[in-house]
Amino acid sequence: MAVVSKGVPVPPLVSVKRALLSVSDKTGLLQFAKDLADRGVELISTGGTRKTLADAGLPVKDISEVTGFPEIMDGRVKTLHPMVHGGLLAIRDDAEHTAAMQAHGIAGIDLLCVNLYPFEDTVASGADYATGVENIDIGGPAMTRAAAKNHAYVTVVVDPADYAAVIAALDENNGQSPVALRKRLAQKAFARTAAYDAAVSNWLAAEIGNEAPDYRAMGGKLAEVMRYGENPHQSAGFYTNGERRFGVATARQLQGKTLSYNNINDTDAAFELVSEFDPARTKAVAIIKHANPCGVAEGASIRAAYELALRCDPVSAFGGIVALNDILDAEAAEEIVKIFTEVIIAPAATDEAVEIVAKKKNLRLLVTGGLADPRAPGLAVKSVAGGLLVQSRDNGVVDDLDLKVVTRRAPSAQELADLKFAFRVAKHVKSNAIVYARDGATVGIGAGQMSRVDSARIAARKALDATEAAGLATPLTKGCVVASDAFFPFADGLLSAAEAGATAVIQPGGSMRDDEVIAAADEAGLAMVLTGMRHFRH
Repeated sequence: MAVVSKGVPVPPLVSVKRALLSVSDKTGLLQFAKDLADRGVELISTGGTRKTLADAGLPVKDISEVTGFPEIMDGRVKTLHPMVHGGLLAIRDDAEHTAAMQAHGIAGIDLLCVNLYPFEDTVASGADYATGVENIDIGGPAMTRAAAKNHAYVTVVVDPADYAAVIAALDENNGQSPVALRKRLAQKAFARTAAYDAAVSNWLAAEIGNEAPDYRAMGGKLAEVMRYGENPHQSAGFYTNGERRFGVATARQLQGKTLSYNNINDTDAAFELVSEFDPARTKAVAIIKHANPCGVAEGASIRAAYELALRCDPVSAFGGIVALNDILDAEAAEEIVKIFTEVIIAPAATDEAVEIVAKKKNLRLLVTGGLADPRAPGLAVKSVAGGLLVQSRDNGVVDDLDLKVVTRRAPSAQELADLKFAFRVAKHVKSNAIVYARDGATVGIGAGQMSRVDSARIAARKALDATEAAGLATPLTKGCVVASDAFFPFADGLLSAAEAGATAVIQPGGSMRDDEVIAAADEAGLAMVLTGMRHFRH
C-alpha cells in the first residue's frame, strides 16, 4: 500500500462528512450540493456560492463561522486561514497532526469543490489590465493544491463534469470516497492549477512585452481523446488552450465520424490558410493534404473557387481537407461531395448544404462561427527532445508589406494581384515552398523539398499533370506568376520558374546573390517584387 508520509498508509476509503464549496462556475452546483447534503455531508461555503446555496434552502455554514474571521479586502482574504488549510492538509492517521487539530479546534475538510476565477475568459474578452489582475485567483489554487496534495484523505473536485462520478462513488461505498477516485481527481486538480498559472504568466509576459520569459508554461484542457496519433502505435489527445481563435478548437462538428489526430492537424492548416482571404473581397477555397495545400483558389462563388482549387491537383485532393472562407451552400456542397473528402470546414453552412453532406456519413462537416484573424498575435509551440520551441505566430500579411519592384519591368495589375495571392498561399506551404498561380488560383505547388530548385521543378511537373487532367492544350503555368517563401539562393530556381512559363516573381529577397538573381530575372524579361518578409514553415 502507498504511504502518505512518515510511513502512514493511504486508506482505500475515506468518509466524506464535511465539504467546502467555493465556485465561480455554478453549473450543476445546486444539484451537487443537494446530493451531498442529502447524504449527511456538512456544507461550508464562501461569498456568492454560499448565497446561491442558502437561497436554494440548503443548510450551509459561512466560511467566517469556521475561521472566526470575516472576509476582508473585497474577498481577497477569506480562505487563507489555518482553520481551512489545516482541515485540508492534516494527515488524519498521524498522531502529531491530530493532536494539533484538537489543540487548535481544527475540523477536517473531506471534500473540496473549487473552480477558479474566470481569468482566461476575462482576458480573452479584451478586459483591461486591472480587471485581468483582479481575476487572478489566489485562495482557490491554494486550497486546490492543498487538497490535491492530501488526496490520501481529501477528495478535490475542480470540474463540474465530475460531480456525478463523485456522488456515484459515495453511493457505491456507503458515503466513502475510494482512493482511485481521489488520485484521479488530484491529478486533474494539479493540471488545472498548472494550466491556470500558465495562462496568467503568459498573459503577463505579453502585457510587459517579454517575448522570451525565463520560464514558459503551457496548459490546456482535454477536448477529445484520439483513437491514436499520427500512427496507430501512438496515443494522442486534443487539448484547447483557451485562445479565442476561430478554427478547429471552436468548431461544431455537424456530422461524420470522429476526427483523428491527422484530421485535426490538416484541418487546422487548411482553415488557417483560407482565413488569409477576406470574404468581403472574394470567395476562397483551400484543399489540404498532409498539412500542405494541393490547391487554393479565389472565385465569384464558393463552388467556382472549389473547382479552380481542385483543378490544381485533383489526384492529391482525393481524401483531402476542404476549407472555405464563407458559408458552405448547396451548390458548393454538391460539387465537393463528388470525390472522397475527409473534412469540410467553413464558418457556417446552409441547411440544404448540411443535408447534402449528410448523405456521406463518414464525411466530417465542421462550422467554426468565423474566420481566424491572420494578423492576430499568438504563440506557436513545437516540442523537441528535452524542451519546447516557442515563437510568435507568423502573422505577417502581404497586404501590409511594402513591396519593392527590383527589375526593369514592373508587374502588371493582374500580375501583382496574382503575386499577392501566391505569396498568401506560400506562407502556408512547407519549406522550401514554390507556388505557381494564375488568375487567382494555384496551378502548381512544390513543397517541403531540400532544394528550392527541386520545389520549382516539382511544382511545374504538377502543373503539367493538372493541364493534362483538365484536357487543356496550353500548360497552366503559361503566363503565371511564382511565389517563393524565402529568397532564391541562386538563379537556378528562378530560371526553372521562367522555363515553366512564369512571367513575374515575388520573394522576400535578402540573399548574398540578390543582384545575380535580379539580373537573371531582367534577362528573362521577368518582373520581380521583394517583400522583405520570409515565411519559412517547417
